[in-house]
Amino acid sequence: MTQFDKRNISMMMDLYEMTMANGYFSKESNQQRVIFDVFYRKNPDNGGYAIFAGLEQVIEYVENLHFDEQDIEYFRSMNLFSAEFLCYLKDFHFRGDIYAFPEGTIMYPNEPIITVIAPLIDAQLIETAILTQVNHQSLVATKARRIVKAANEKIVSDFGARRAHNVDAAVYGARAAYIGGVVGTATVMAGQEFGIPVNGTMAHSWVMYYKDEYTAFRNYAEVYPDETVLLVDTYDVIHSGVPNAIRVAKEILEPMGKRLKGIRLVSGDLAYLSKKVRIMLDEAGLNDCKIVASNSLDEHTISSILTQGGCIDSFGVGERLITAKSDPVFGAVYKIAAVDQEGVLEPRIKISETVEKITNPGLKQVYRVYCEGGQAIADLITSENEIVDMTQPFRYIDPEKPWKNRYFENCSVKNLQSLVVEDGKRVSEKQNLKAIQQYVQKQLDTEIWQEEQRFENPHKHYLDMSPAYYEMKMSLLHKSRN
Repeated sequence: MTQFDKRNISMMMDLYEMTMANGYFSKESNQQRVIFDVFYRKNPDNGGYAIFAGLEQVIEYVENLHFDEQDIEYFRSMNLFSAEFLCYLKDFHFRGDIYAFPEGTIMYPNEPIITVIAPLIDAQLIETAILTQVNHQSLVATKARRIVKAANEKIVSDFGARRAHNVDAAVYGARAAYIGGVVGTATVMAGQEFGIPVNGTMAHSWVMYYKDEYTAFRNYAEVYPDETVLLVDTYDVIHSGVPNAIRVAKEILEPMGKRLKGIRLVSGDLAYLSKKVRIMLDEAGLNDCKIVASNSLDEHTISSILTQGGCIDSFGVGERLITAKSDPVFGAVYKIAAVDQEGVLEPRIKISETVEKITNPGLKQVYRVYCEGGQAIADLITSENEIVDMTQPFRYIDPEKPWKNRYFENCSVKNLQSLVVEDGKRVSEKQNLKAIQQYVQKQLDTEIWQEEQRFENPHKHYLDMSPAYYEMKMSLLHKSRN
């Protein structure tokens, strides 16, 4: 099942994409091919890296891109577009190629994570939809990884649907959070659509519906004896909730040969309460009963709780994960990089008074450079047809210090981009979501320096350039009209 089983989201675009497409249709050849890059400029939360997510939805979108009659009638009602262009849209489908990093790749600012090579109109129309998917899912996946790291091997689940900005944000946010490392989600639709394990127990309304807390706990345990997790803070955690949970464990579950699986805290001083509760459970012989906590958690609150000795086994993280509250904008952009002029790719560069907004022009290759120990020491941009030979010292340019002579020695490289869509059709194998999650974990365990993964003042991952590519970029800058 895909997002297209129920609706056509081809109209997910900014109006300027249509006005430009109509203008190109009237002024240019429909076969004119161009290159666009998707990249971002800054890691969220001043982190050392980000996680690429949303590629699967990008592929689904371009494969199914089309305009229904009602779409065309809507455009006609605007009185902006020529009749010939609207007729052209009736049989429109995406005809381009897309190269991309594998989903789940650890990525860094200013490198092309997606490259679109397509006829001009095709490339222009898909801009907003691509950015919507990449910006949202990459943001949430990156935030999820920070939270998972802070939990220090404790279980983390996504509890964010009710705080998400809408249904899509909840469902695709759950997908992205799973890529980032959470073990499951409370969002049933995400579980159904993507195969993410779902989890959840009860709300305060269950406890409050019954005449007393013990009755509520007993009834729940009788219905779910193998999965009894009790919410203990409706009235009083220490004097009511936990004693009643222990009573249910002894009077209801143990005679059935079952064990109380867990208790859940969602308010109060979680560090303090979890330590008190752990003592109470252990003294009752419930050493295997887990403590689950949720309450506006993020990487900072979780770190604080654990530093204080909090006895929490599992965290349910909601609003601050699903909205990436601390830094809620990812900022990926879609910029033209080259134009095919009679078979020759002419590079294009965007100039800005803000240095960070000057783009990297042309069709290019992106390599990850590994040292002998297998760790990634830099990424490298080269021109399209350059051969990177690491059997001998390879000279490169640090764009921030171009005057220095620097070489990669005893290194290996991996080309990060591969073809995922050709002539509008998927050519890459669809990736299992669990495999994407494991790919993220493998990179962080074996390739990415721990210094890049710390929260405070992370090491900056270098994006270097081959001398030929750097000279081409500088030449364009010198020729530009300021």
